Formats: sequence, structure tokens, C-alpha cells
Amino acid sequence: MKSTPKIIKIVICVVVVFVALWFLVPAKNGPRLFIVLSGSMQPAIRTGSVVVVKPAEQYNIGDVITFDSGKGTSTTHRIVALNDVSGVSMFSTKGDANNTDDAVPVSKEAIKGKVLFSVPYFGYLISSLKTKQGLLVIIVIGAIIIYREMMRIQKEIKELARKRKDTVVNKEKNE
Repeated sequence: MKSTPKIIKIVICVVVVFVALWFLVPAKNGPRLFIVLSGSMQPAIRTGSVVVVKPAEQYNIGDVITFDSGKGTSTTHRIVALNDVSGVSMFSTKGDANNTDDAVPVSKEAIKGKVLFSVPYFGYLISSLKTKQGLLVIIVIGAIIIYREMMRIQKEIKELARKRKDTVVNKEKNE
């Protein structure tokens, strides 16, 4: 029973580290995470969600994709049409909550990938952890965990030393 909280702590730490690394060092052709900042895809994808996106060989009408929308920003919208512009395939996109298609068609090169799934509201947590205050919270929590583990290790060492001393004393009495 005692090990359950420890296992939960370890799992939470591993998940947080994994997600942080995923944001900091995204794989070139592997899944990437993006935070949804607007409600244009509601109700399918809520504001503050994290979307897991993976590049695909082919994109079809109805796929939800994340693409480079210029100035270092990304947009997650649904493909609503495929057009051929001067021999180049261009995708018309639209947010599910929007009334009109996006003004600028998207080239395949601008697509970062197809949305595999989303985790509602997790983006709010990730965004807050990316701030100076969030970093401070991570450092404080990490320091507390390290301190508690050091105290636990120290207690175990003292217990082992006591047991060893008891064993030596018992051997001396028996001799």
C-alpha cells in the first residue's frame, strides 16, 4: 500500500519530463505537440488543448491538420477542399467553429502533420510551466522531492547501520 503513492509520483514525474522534452526537442518526423490557443475548432478540439500531430504521406478532405500559418505561428484546422494551383496541390482549410474557409490555401510543405488526438485543457498547464513562475514551481517541487528522498535514504542508511551494529553485538555475545 505504501508504494502506490511513490509509483504515482514517479509516473507523474516521468510524464512531466517526457512532455517537457517533447516540447523542447521535437522529433523531425515523429509526433509533435502543439497547444491550441483559439476556439476555432470547437467543439472537436477545445481551447487550451494539446494536439498530438504526426506528419503523413497523404492528407485528405476531412483531416484535421496543423500547419505553419506564418510569423512562427501554427494553426490547427480541418481540410475542406483540395485545389490544384499551377500544378501544385493546395489545401483549403477551415476551423469547425468558423463560418468561412481560411483566406490563404495551405501547401503540403506548410503542413506539420495530421492531428492524431487531443488532450483537453492540458495546454493551459504546459503554457503555465513555460513561464518563469512555472519554472520556479518545477524547481521548488523538484527540490522538495529530492529533499524527501534524501531524508528517506538517510533513514534507510541509519536503519542498515543499526541492524549491522545489532548483528555485530549479537555475534560478540554468542562468542
